[in-house]
Amino acid sequence: MPRYTVHVRGEWLAVPCQDAQLTVGWLGREAVRRYIKNKPDNGGFASVDDARFLVRRCKGLGLLDNEDPLDVALEDNEFVEVVIEGDAMSPDFIPSQPEGVYLYPFLQAPWSYIALDGDSLTTEDLVSLGKGHYKIKLTPTAEKRVQKSREVIDRIVEEKTVVYGITTGFGKFARTVIPVSKLEELQFNLVRSHSSGVGKPLSPERCRMLLALRINVLAKGYSGISLGTLKQVIEVFNASCLPYVPEKGTVGASGDLAPLSHLALGLIGEGKMWSPKSGWADAKYVRLIIASGLALINGTQMITSLGCEAVERASAIARQADIVAALTLEVLKGTTKAFDTDIHAVRPHRGQVEVAFRFRSLLDSDHHPSEIAESHRFCDRVQDAYTLRCCPQVHGVVNDTIAFVKNIITTEINSATDNPMVFASRGETISGGNFHGEYPAKALDYLAIGVHELASISERRIERLCNPSLSELPAFLVAEGGLNSGFMIAHCTAAALVSENKALCHPSSVDSLSTSAATEDHVSMGGWAARKALRVIEHVEQVLAIELLAACQGIEFLRPLKTTTPLEKVYDLVRSVVRPWIKDRFMAPDIEAAHRLLVEQKVWEVAAPYIEKYRMEHIPESRPVSPTAFSLEFLHKKSTKIPESEDL
Repeated sequence: MPRYTVHVRGEWLAVPCQDAQLTVGWLGREAVRRYIKNKPDNGGFASVDDARFLVRRCKGLGLLDNEDPLDVALEDNEFVEVVIEGDAMSPDFIPSQPEGVYLYPFLQAPWSYIALDGDSLTTEDLVSLGKGHYKIKLTPTAEKRVQKSREVIDRIVEEKTVVYGITTGFGKFARTVIPVSKLEELQFNLVRSHSSGVGKPLSPERCRMLLALRINVLAKGYSGISLGTLKQVIEVFNASCLPYVPEKGTVGASGDLAPLSHLALGLIGEGKMWSPKSGWADAKYVRLIIASGLALINGTQMITSLGCEAVERASAIARQADIVAALTLEVLKGTTKAFDTDIHAVRPHRGQVEVAFRFRSLLDSDHHPSEIAESHRFCDRVQDAYTLRCCPQVHGVVNDTIAFVKNIITTEINSATDNPMVFASRGETISGGNFHGEYPAKALDYLAIGVHELASISERRIERLCNPSLSELPAFLVAEGGLNSGFMIAHCTAAALVSENKALCHPSSVDSLSTSAATEDHVSMGGWAARKALRVIEHVEQVLAIELLAACQGIEFLRPLKTTTPLEKVYDLVRSVVRPWIKDRFMAPDIEAAHRLLVEQKVWEVAAPYIEKYRMEHIPESRPVSPTAFSLEFLHKKSTKIPESEDL
């Protein structure tokens, strides 16, 4: 007999159904009847017939037709919600859904664990935790450190010592001593009052990253949280129970108070939490111990968790930008002379040297025979436009920028950013300013400025591909121009994204507004730095997706000539999801498909084995590469295997 779990005004009701042909409307009425039956005042209804309601899924909040049979509309034991007319602004109302939640029910629960000790988390680890690839456990060393710091807090409370945030108020109220009998209420009130963010909630991936990073910082043992509370937080993470965390509201000092407070709100049984199975539901009750409220909300984890995603996506698009640009150079019949080893040896910036090497590995027509290159081998062209010739210099500094920012972000994710800091070895707490987000804020502003340049130079290459006076190809890369517009407006889209990035690249961390009655009189604005860095990177990905499509379209007009083997593999990859542009059609899905290839690093995966094989065969000329460069470990884990019979 199927049964359904139905949410009515804060109550969860199990409703069995003996007849699968009964309708969604019946399920709603039966749930309301049971709700009324359990209420002394009948829930304010004279009868079930007085209730006007809608029925929707908890996952995705999709509305259901009251006339549909249950066996058609719902699965057995599905979670649904009955929304009573007039209750739209009740505490149960969810103003917005996180992006991508509809994908989560299809993900498999992870079996593997990452052991956190507070000292050795990587940006790659955190992104993997965000994607749900791992669960979390603490190392024994971390557990001991947490216990020792908690003992310091217990002694402070027992001795009635005046310590900021533990026995006093917060911010401007730091001199207000709180009675022992009110200390627990103090921690609850802290979380409630600071949960004042606005905007769309974080996506499940970003919320998982935020929660995982906060756990890592607490594992360092300088926060004063109890081990029992920390383990409860880990259980919440491992169950993918994610609080409703609005993306806006932090000024980046004293930490990311608003988003971290929303993160903690679910842990005290208030607000909403989401899971893949139930969708939105009332938060599970977790009782905070004294000082745990402050320990959960004081730190730079919102800035830094988003910063981890930004760094990893920037690394991925930077190395794929070299591949896309190399393909464009081939289509425009450019020369490879500008990538000569000796040129870059006399200006040996790490990123520049590596980018030039990648171009050689992809375009060396002696190593990978290119019919396109052979067709213009004896032309009189001496040099190309800057957008082709200067890729090592422009792309190279982007790689070095990413490496610099990654170093700062990696340090930050393994740093204690609380206030006060609990030093168990000294048996005392010390107030400081590690919560200030200036380090990640400045770094992420720099990242946005650096990565934007990949889109800026890519848009100029798209112009060269589309302009027949520069490309020797049909105008806008389409036959029967005039009847067909081809890539005309795709280039406009790229230009629009580049222009928008120019505004987004204005650094947020140059601004500061005094808050908390001038107690917090200089702030980092790091939350906005992180969010706009991610938006800039997404725009860069989209511009390069358009260039990738345009370059592949350009090859169609050079057929039957072929490019180098690795670039032919890239062409084949693109053609597996986007067919050639014979005449005008709906273009947005093509751009999205190419964008997805870049986000999932498919372009890198098909080209990387050839780059690495070339590296192995040219070790004497190989120079030290940046930390964002290709590694053997990545090859082993990610790359597509090349058949041994294939001639490289």
